[in-house]
Amino acid sequence: MQLTRFNIPVHKINYILISHLHGDHYLGLMGLLFSMHLQKRQAELHLFGPPGLNEIILLQLKYSKSVLNYPLHFHAIDPAERKVIIEDDAISVETIPLIHKLPCAGFLLKEKPKPRRIDKSRLSKEVLLQHIVQLKAGKDVLNDAGELLFRNDEYTLPPHRSLSYAYCSDTAYNESMIGQLSGVNLLYHEATFMEADGDKAVETKHSTAKQAALIAQACNAEQLVLGHFSARYRDLDLLLAEASVIFPTTSLAVEGETININE
Repeated sequence: MQLTRFNIPVHKINYILISHLHGDHYLGLMGLLFSMHLQKRQAELHLFGPPGLNEIILLQLKYSKSVLNYPLHFHAIDPAERKVIIEDDAISVETIPLIHKLPCAGFLLKEKPKPRRIDKSRLSKEVLLQHIVQLKAGKDVLNDAGELLFRNDEYTLPPHRSLSYAYCSDTAYNESMIGQLSGVNLLYHEATFMEADGDKAVETKHSTAKQAALIAQACNAEQLVLGHFSARYRDLDLLLAEASVIFPTTSLAVEGETININE
């Protein structure tokens, strides 16, 4: 329903990552899978999550006598292990071990180094498509005799920087992940409680807004986004204020809003 509300195309989703098996993190999954089925999806879908999630899905398919139109591949993750689980030419995704009542993993998404950019103001009809491919790869262009035709640094601009995003769903204060998240561009960190309710955070293995800010500060993140708020707080600006004292570039995770990372 939320994907439809915000005009996000469902069929562009090829990977789904589930952090842990508390209901608020997976109970909507079957509705999404069946919606894809009813919309005649045929492309394969990869699902990553803790062991047991596959049993939950198979049980519902079994008793509803349903067979999905598309291949669904389940990949069990070990929430206690830091491991690359997805990798292609553009991006890698690795698990972040978190501290929670159930085994729980966060996810760190990192872009691979990007190619150099062509300086369009320098292009001429002599620069052919195959030359552009070589220039973007960071190479000088030579003719068959080995003579220099186009010097790379004269026809290209530095690549856009590669960006990273860390999603830390449910976790107690967790200094062990600071090294893994060093220099992350955007950090989503749960902030279930305020510091005044720190005893509740300890009891439930959640974090306070202040603790989220301390993690962002320690790992030298560029931006912090707070989420997973307890329903006891009517005014979320109080959590924002608590974190911002320590880490000024903090914002609240509000559904439907876009957060820009400057390149």
